[in-house]
Amino acid sequence: MEVGRLPISAALKGKLVSAGYTSLSILSSLSPSHLARDLNISENEALDILKYAPHDGRIDTSSGHHVINGAQTAWDMLHEEELLTRITTSSVDIDNILGGGISCGEVTEIGGVPGIGKTQLGIQLAVNVQLPIHCGGLGGKAIYIDTEGSFMVERVLQIAEACRDGMSANNTISQNVHAGQIGMQPKDFLENILYFRVCSYTEQIALINYLDKFISEHRDVKIVVIDSITFHFRQDFEDMALRTRLLSGMALKLMKLAKKFCLAVILLNQVTTKYAEGSFQLTLALGDSWSHACTNRIILYWNGNERYAYIDKSPSLRSASAPYAVTTRGIRNCVSNCKRIKLM
Repeated sequence: MEVGRLPISAALKGKLVSAGYTSLSILSSLSPSHLARDLNISENEALDILKYAPHDGRIDTSSGHHVINGAQTAWDMLHEEELLTRITTSSVDIDNILGGGISCGEVTEIGGVPGIGKTQLGIQLAVNVQLPIHCGGLGGKAIYIDTEGSFMVERVLQIAEACRDGMSANNTISQNVHAGQIGMQPKDFLENILYFRVCSYTEQIALINYLDKFISEHRDVKIVVIDSITFHFRQDFEDMALRTRLLSGMALKLMKLAKKFCLAVILLNQVTTKYAEGSFQLTLALGDSWSHACTNRIILYWNGNERYAYIDKSPSLRSASAPYAVTTRGIRNCVSNCKRIKLM
């Protein structure tokens, strides 16, 4: 059963969803004090919520249906998906083909050639997740895992300043909200991005194993960006079977993280060449087996001087493409005179 159908107030439901608690099965291991702290509510209110959570594996027959506690019906899953929030990419065209933005609770892979804007999009999402919900964000924090050393804090500052200016210029927002959430300064955006630098595949695996505990202690984290998932697995690997097992285990942990904490996981990927139909073609790295590790796959590519995003794989979105631009202000809609420009 999802929290949206609980017989509690709308305010409490909103706090549960915002904190990542979308299913009762997630609440089963929490204490009242833990839940009260996460939601900033009283322990009595937390107790009222937890009394609906399953606490063992016995058969629940109270509703007349023999369903093992922890299981979900397809109807419940549908309602959970309807409650999932999305993070804007700052490009209306890309948001439109994605159904409103990057979805939480899912793993999204974004790949493309060097210079196409993968890191730019990852940074943009790490900033945008901090926006209030009505501005396309989740009011949360971001984890940014840098495997290549391509994270540029000066670029983050540029995008944060543009984000602040865009919020201040939004005339549809009330004065009360303007005085509060729009009071965020670029420094605040930067402080809400938790940065990890990893220098080997063993460090990368160890960090991903640690994320469950870390996010449990930082429930305001709403997105994890790995830039890139590929780098340390494209070198120093003679045993390809071992590489496949390590990647599969890592992918499984990331999928569980996305679902458990209702956050977005973004995996940036590189490209490689593949011989097919008598010629070499560009394809995303890590092989065919890796393509099953993500829920959604977005390929970024050049069409002349214009950048395009293409939905290559998704269980809920149709294949479609949209132009976009990488500007000094970040990811934006493409304009007709868009050229390849130097950003810094």
